[in-house]
Amino acid sequence: MKVLILAGGLPSTLADHNESLPKPMLEIGERPLLWHIMKLYSHYGYDDFIICAGYKGDMIKRYFTDYYIYQSDVTIDLETNQVMIHKKRTENWKVTVLDTGRDTSIVQRVRKARKYVGSEDFIVAYGDCISDIDVSDMVSKHRQSGVAATVAAARPAGRNAVLPLNDEGGFSYDNRQGGSQPQPWVNACNMVFSEEIFHYLGEKDDFWENSSFPRLAKDSQIQVYKHAGFWSAVETKRDQYELEQLWKSGNPPWRLWKDETLE
Repeated sequence: MKVLILAGGLPSTLADHNESLPKPMLEIGERPLLWHIMKLYSHYGYDDFIICAGYKGDMIKRYFTDYYIYQSDVTIDLETNQVMIHKKRTENWKVTVLDTGRDTSIVQRVRKARKYVGSEDFIVAYGDCISDIDVSDMVSKHRQSGVAATVAAARPAGRNAVLPLNDEGGFSYDNRQGGSQPQPWVNACNMVFSEEIFHYLGEKDDFWENSSFPRLAKDSQIQVYKHAGFWSAVETKRDQYELEQLWKSGNPPWRLWKDETLE
């Protein structure tokens, strides 16, 4: 199963950070946010990634092209132009970086990736959110349901898209109950889709919540996966700082993997 990561948006919500850097390349613990997301999915055995790049996508391409360089010690002979890489450290990942455009909407980025996804189920993750979500359980629930879309929901504080869920945990676009709850469920930016999802993604759709999701709900083709664990969107410098402090604590909640290079 492929993991499609949305990493093409503008970094407009991080007003005081270096705007030459794509948000998924912001560093937590001297590693890009994108790396942390991929490590989580790799922990669950998902190693085939499609990165939907846009804004400064060339930086993402260079990061993976030179991954050996970033992860290892090197000796460079300037006279002979030879590079020796010591203790090569890499990942068992296959990474496709797809240029989906600078100003392309979320839904359209997924539509552009269709030819790389194929006919199998696939995962969609946002490149600016981090969590300890149980990916295996989410995928299992999706496969058991037979619906086209399984969307993870969480209950953090912040500026996120509220999901209108009813008391049974389903989607209810008639009364918008999610918006009136004291602790509304928000889009946790992790989803599992079947091939049928593309029938619900229109050519002019922008965000799921006001286009694709209502159509899916009307046909009973969407379910929610409630994630009660850690989840955080990186929207501000404060978010980045708090995640950095969690990483420095030595036991960040999203680090479920073991990595000897970080011990």
